[in-house]
Amino acid sequence: MDEIYNEIKINENGRNILIGGAWPYANSSLHLGHLAALLPGDLLARYHRLMGDNVIYVSGSDCHGTPITERAKRENVTAESIASRYHKEFVTAFNKMNFSYNLYSKTMGEFHKENVEKLFKKMYDNGYIFEKIEPDNYCETCKKFVADRELILICPDCGAETKGDQCDCGHVFTKSELVGATCIDCKNKTTTKDNKNLYIALSKLQSNIEKYVNKNENRWRKNAQNETNKYLKEGLPDRAVTRDLTWGINIPIPNYEDKKMYVWIEAVLGYLTTTMDFCKRNNLDYQNWWKKDKNDIMYMVHGKDNITFHSIIFPGLLLALEDNYKLPDMLVSSEYLNFNEQKFSKSKGIGLTILEAAEEFNTDTLRFHLLRNGPEKRDSNFGVDEYIATHNEVNNKLGNFINRTLKFKGLTNIPSGNMNEEIKNILIKTYKDISLNMEKMEFREVTNIIINLLDRVNKYYDEETPWISFKENIDKFNDTIYTCSTAIANIANYIEPIMPECSKKIRNYLKIDEPCWKYIEIEPNLELITIEPLFNRL
Repeated sequence: MDEIYNEIKINENGRNILIGGAWPYANSSLHLGHLAALLPGDLLARYHRLMGDNVIYVSGSDCHGTPITERAKRENVTAESIASRYHKEFVTAFNKMNFSYNLYSKTMGEFHKENVEKLFKKMYDNGYIFEKIEPDNYCETCKKFVADRELILICPDCGAETKGDQCDCGHVFTKSELVGATCIDCKNKTTTKDNKNLYIALSKLQSNIEKYVNKNENRWRKNAQNETNKYLKEGLPDRAVTRDLTWGINIPIPNYEDKKMYVWIEAVLGYLTTTMDFCKRNNLDYQNWWKKDKNDIMYMVHGKDNITFHSIIFPGLLLALEDNYKLPDMLVSSEYLNFNEQKFSKSKGIGLTILEAAEEFNTDTLRFHLLRNGPEKRDSNFGVDEYIATHNEVNNKLGNFINRTLKFKGLTNIPSGNMNEEIKNILIKTYKDISLNMEKMEFREVTNIIINLLDRVNKYYDEETPWISFKENIDKFNDTIYTCSTAIANIANYIEPIMPECSKKIRNYLKIDEPCWKYIEIEPNLELITIEPLFNRL
């Protein structure tokens, strides 16, 4: 499978919502840390669709640049074969985790290549991309200019050994900091040599970027605010947009045939090109999602190591196009997820890939666990025991509630009864509470609201003692089962963004065609089909 594609249903009264999930490098398997950072994108997409909004949710595999060529060298294969292998694996992983991308593409696709070259040329014609000759990192042993990711050095912020593109702590290296770094291939110190490259004039764009940040930063998470302001305070340096590589997108400027486009510029522009691609396939105008409208929302979903690319670089590129593009409103920037209190490391056997986790765990309760215990505002830890505890809690509070309501001994139909007014009001309020926290990006609180609701409806069931009223007061029994069945129908709506498979199973039990985002009551006398357990206890 080469892409993920889901059609869109247009609602003339809905807001236009653009959600961009960060583009993972197609050079190694995705682990649970990647899943934790990207999962909020699918949560938001599913929620906004329930709200009746016109959602376009895009992402893709970042198929160019040094990480892919490094792996190709080690395996003695082509860079394209590496990128293709991992792109297909990513598609499989996201499908298993029920990500509902409208289009998950890849940067080596022809549509992206063609259109990103046009965008690059427009920024050049607008005067924001310029030629500059300056000393660049050069390896005398390998006889080549060396990309920053092909350099090893010590991070001045955290003291760790790291590659020269960006440290795990978030530090992005300046040109001067890379001087004298070690070549990753031959392990010798590099020198410098004059090199001709094209640069993006971030210094010229800083004033407009600052205005954008000042307008929106209070809507961002603290890590995005702090990281962005740190770089703005230091002053934005102009940044190279061409590289001495053989694998990548061509430069549409004369005399740059021997260069390729720097991966970070073309990957973030993929949000725009992929929207264009999707809209072209559906006879839609992509500008309806990319031009300014106060009621529309644009989310960018990523980990904290990608903050500045989404808060500074990408807005800067859009401003440089001088085409009135909408800039991202909401930065959904997660912290890091560790595994058993250690950093994920494939070489050390620390952690689980998404595919391994999808094979071992229930994907719905895994999604729930990562949202409830994930790195929303601070680094968090994934432990198998903690996941099992979450799974069993959801099974006990939701699965058992469904079983003892819909599988009550002798029950073949939902009885005709009166809805308990207190429970009805709680169910109506829950939609509002979840919506408020969804749009504030407080996803952990959303899971807490659902758990609290489950506690309340289970308490109601116990207080009403239907196992007694079934024998002594059938009207009370009917009211209790009808109220609980209606609660289950609404719970299916609440959990659809988080646990879509579970939501679908419940709707099938109750013959509900589609989820929605409003209070619903169950049809009385509904015949109950075979009710299977939602989960198995772990």
